[in-house]
Formats: sequence, C-alpha cells, structure tokens
Amino acid sequence: MHTRRYYTLTASCPDQTGIIARVAGFIAQYGGWILESRFHAEDGNGEAAGRYFMRMEVRADSLPFHLVELRERFGPLAESLSMTWRITDSAVRRRVVIVVSKQEHCLYDLLSRWQSKELDIEIPCVISNHETFRAFVEWHGIPFHHVPVSPSDKAAAYAEIRRIYEEVRGDTMVLARYMQILPAEMCERFAGQMINIHHSFLPSFIGARPYHQAYERGVKLIGATCHYVTADLDQGPIIEQDVIRIDHSDSVDDMMRYGKDIEKAVLARGLRYHLEDRVLVHANKTVVFR
Repeated sequence: MHTRRYYTLTASCPDQTGIIARVAGFIAQYGGWILESRFHAEDGNGEAAGRYFMRMEVRADSLPFHLVELRERFGPLAESLSMTWRITDSAVRRRVVIVVSKQEHCLYDLLSRWQSKELDIEIPCVISNHETFRAFVEWHGIPFHHVPVSPSDKAAAYAEIRRIYEEVRGDTMVLARYMQILPAEMCERFAGQMINIHHSFLPSFIGARPYHQAYERGVKLIGATCHYVTADLDQGPIIEQDVIRIDHSDSVDDMMRYGKDIEKAVLARGLRYHLEDRVLVHANKTVVFR
C-alpha cells in the first residue's frame, strides 16, 4: 500500500493489440506517474475468454487535474476500446456496513481490524436480525440497528436494511455470517457491493450442521470462500479462498474452531482486495490482482 494519494484504474475489454500502449500513453501525455500496473489476458473457452483485464495505480499529484476531469478525459479512450472501467481515489475511505446474525467471530475480527487501522474504512453502522451484539458494537461508538426478520414478512426487513444502507451512503455491505437469504432484487441492485463468507463445504454439505456432516464423512480439509452476493445462493463470483488441513483426531468442536479462524482471515483478505479495487469481474469470472 502506497502512502501517497493515488488513483486506481481498473478495466476490462475485448483483447486486442495496443491496449497497454494506449492507456499508458494517455497517462504519460499528462505527466502521470504509474506506481503499479497489472495485466491479464483470459484464454480458454469460458464466457470471459478473449477478455483483457488491467489495473493501474497513478500518483494523484503527478496529474494536472483532479479525479472528475481524469474520468472525463479517459472516457473517450475507454469507449474506443469498449472498456468496462472505473477510477477510484485512495483518499476516499469506503463506507462499509456490516450485517450479522448470532455468530460473532467475523464481526469481532472486522471491528478489531478497523479499530487498529488495518482496515482504513468507515463503518457507519452494524445491522443485525438479533440484539445480541448491540452493547459490543455501541461500545465501539458505532450505531447498531436491530432489524428482526419475521417469517411472515421478510420483505419488510429487507426493505429496512436497504433503506439504512442507502441512508448511511454505504459503499460495501459485508454479510459477516448473516444467516438470512437476501432477495434477488436486492442482490441485483447492489451487485458488486455485497460480500459474503461461507465454509467451502458448500454445496457438498448444506444445511445448519455442515461441520457435523463433514466430520461424519471424514473430510481432510477445512476451507472458506469469500464471494460477491448474487441471486444464486452462494454461487457469486469468488474473491478469495483458503484451506487448512485436519485429520481423524480432530473433533467437531476442533473443526468448528478451525473453520472460524479461516473464515475470519479469508473474509478480511477478500474485503481488502475489494476495497483496493483488486477484483475484476466479467461473466462471473474473477481476476484478483493480489
């Protein structure tokens, strides 16, 4: 992470000759100083085949204009290359809304990283369908919203979550073990803004007791997956994954403890990649420039 303020350009477009030259030339003509650049051409037969992905960091003070004008000037070039693109400013702290149910480990970890400045973000509020963590969250000076989910009227709860998120001007919503299924309309409205964490046993071990099922089957690896939320449950574009090896001597309680540890780490890394604009998505294919 650079200490100087910088702009980050992330883009993807149909692969063709001269993409790097044209983008780098655009930056150079204004005296721009490129701090970091990463590129990837997607081969294969998938929907993202023939797609080119790129990420560049440019020192903000090396350009003779501000972000708005940079976007305006870059627009015609991006259009000529049929680019999907965005440019962000490292000086603008992202506003992350955390949504949680009754499992504490991911919430505790995120607030610890936020308090220590490891995650340089703003947390305008925490939303939960239970009152369990109100005192803990408010002790950190963060507003807490209790939004119960009634089986007879879930739509009202989701509408309230959406209202709060928009009211606090959230940039990212983290489902830190939120044990409710969000409606398709909400997933589509905030596509690319909502991040979830789950154990990598899915979809092999679904339901309320995945670790018990895994124990009975004698699994040898415990994992976790951080992904974007889509209308297809737990099928969104993958941001980060990791695993830890276990053996026959580990109990269900051991597995659950290991699982919580790896979920915390994977969620934190995935969120950081997202906040630093290191994740590019096209047709559900993710390219992550770590």
